[in-house]
Amino acid sequence: MYNSILVPIDVSETDLTRQVIPYVQAHSVLNTAKVHFLTVVPTLPYYSSLGLAYSAEMPKLKDIQHAALLKLDEIVKQFKIPAGKTQTHAAAGSPKDQILNLAKSIDADLIIIASHRPDISTYLLGSNAAAVVRHAGCPVLVVR
Repeated sequence: MYNSILVPIDVSETDLTRQVIPYVQAHSVLNTAKVHFLTVVPTLPYYSSLGLAYSAEMPKLKDIQHAALLKLDEIVKQFKIPAGKTQTHAAAGSPKDQILNLAKSIDADLIIIASHRPDISTYLLGSNAAAVVRHAGCPVLVVR
């Protein structure tokens, strides 16, 4: 049924990762799908647009992306999916934009994304999961 599944992972949110594991395993076993795991490193303009301060001595973005990809590779092992059925990706920028861009480029048939329980900030600002649901060109499974 699915040939290409995209699973965005926030490498700093271990609880959210644990929530999606059974869903990803079930969909990857039932299908001959390749599972693409993505982690996104928000860029400084993204942080500054949120009004957050940042240091002028930030590490290079490529170094941060590489470290995030290494951490993602370790996280993917928890999913117990055969190595030939997975691929990891790291990107920089707005998480929702990078998720949607990769979904389009890999022709994703399904996106499985974890989401926090709604709170007042989610209602006011929107969330990455909500944006992905609104704009994805394929089904999106939101896990809470």
